[in-house]
Amino acid sequence: MALTPLTALSPVDGRYASKLDSLRAGFSEAGLIAHRVRIEAAWLIHLAETARIPQLQALAPRVRDVLKRLAASPTADAAESVKKIEQRTNHDVKAVEYYVREQLAAAGATAGTLEFVHFACTSEDINNLSYACMLRDARAGLLVPGLAVIVQALRTLARESADLPMLGRTHGQPATPTTLGKEVANFAARLQRIERGIGQVEILGKFNGATGNFNAHRVAFPQTDWPAVARGFVQSVGLADNPYTTQIEPHDWIAELCDAIARGNTVLIGLCRDLWGYISLGTFRQRIIEGEVGSSTMPHKVNPIDFENAEGNLGIANALLRHFSEKLPISRWQRDLTDSTVLRNLGVALGHTLIAYESLARGLAKIEVDAERIARDLDNAWEVLTEAVQTVMRAHGIANAYEQMKALARGQGITQAALLAFIDQLALPAHEKARLKALTPSNYTGFAADLARKI
Repeated sequence: MALTPLTALSPVDGRYASKLDSLRAGFSEAGLIAHRVRIEAAWLIHLAETARIPQLQALAPRVRDVLKRLAASPTADAAESVKKIEQRTNHDVKAVEYYVREQLAAAGATAGTLEFVHFACTSEDINNLSYACMLRDARAGLLVPGLAVIVQALRTLARESADLPMLGRTHGQPATPTTLGKEVANFAARLQRIERGIGQVEILGKFNGATGNFNAHRVAFPQTDWPAVARGFVQSVGLADNPYTTQIEPHDWIAELCDAIARGNTVLIGLCRDLWGYISLGTFRQRIIEGEVGSSTMPHKVNPIDFENAEGNLGIANALLRHFSEKLPISRWQRDLTDSTVLRNLGVALGHTLIAYESLARGLAKIEVDAERIARDLDNAWEVLTEAVQTVMRAHGIANAYEQMKALARGQGITQAALLAFIDQLALPAHEKARLKALTPSNYTGFAADLARKI
């Protein structure tokens, strides 16, 4: 059976394939091969320019040009060529080495020059830098911008609805009023912090040989400062050097990044559930999209499918991300191979995350505030002012203030008239009674509006 979006096992390559072209360019097998080719070529260039190796001092211009092209942007057919070689070698990174050798040989490289392709490298020197570059690019080009779209939509909604009073709900029950803008601002503030955290994870790389000690390097060229050469190379590809590793870079930073993304996804799951609930309550309406069907049998329905889709994808993403953060930092002795197949699934987790980002942003763009419905909820909840009344009673030394209000209101609604009558009989100064009687569920919102406007 031919592999198409209709026959793919995973929805990231099936149903959602068209949404992930930008991610696929870096995290597909072809993308990984392209990164490996870049690192192999860049390492040979770096050796020629910094390691003072006699055999590399006079690279032919044509050979140098091919190297620079491979380091910058391998040709589109590079991946297929490498896979053909891998059928022979049964080793994916060795196949990349042979491919680079073939390209340089065709450009006239000498046998001596070709021996410095993959010089003193272990496969993990190539792999760890490749994955680090992939994650770096995805973070800067996809994850942070995708999250920023959601944050900006929330900030806009928070400011627009900063002054709109809304009934609070704690434990699902009517509670102290807030404003719609403040509740939206809460999520915006949390996600802004998450966004900063994702961006601040330091991306590390290593290039120190089979067990991290430059053994082969030092034997071949004892006078060369190999730690400095490797540090310069890692930094030249935009990463921070990690000098303390086994055969593999220990992946602690990948775990940190996965945890940061997963924390953001958890906040977004909470946002999806809250928005879903507000739609159910009627706080928000959803704009009708022409031709869209809400239910196969109930024509009236406009379901909150964007938030449901986002929640589901965020959950799948987090299951993978948390496995990565728990598994990847663990490797037996100087290395085992269990990280290899796990790392190949990084793109799957990021794919589900990006699908969720897009769904959530689409859902936010479709909701509209129902101010009348929100006002009705407040008008039917005068009991929420019992907090205000009993707190002022306490401030004036009235005994058993909480208990008095509890006897009046707990577990039952309370009318405006009943509340006013209660205030009238309190031993409070006249101006305090007047202030309490002027309170309504709509104006008892504290500093909520100010906080929303500042986000």
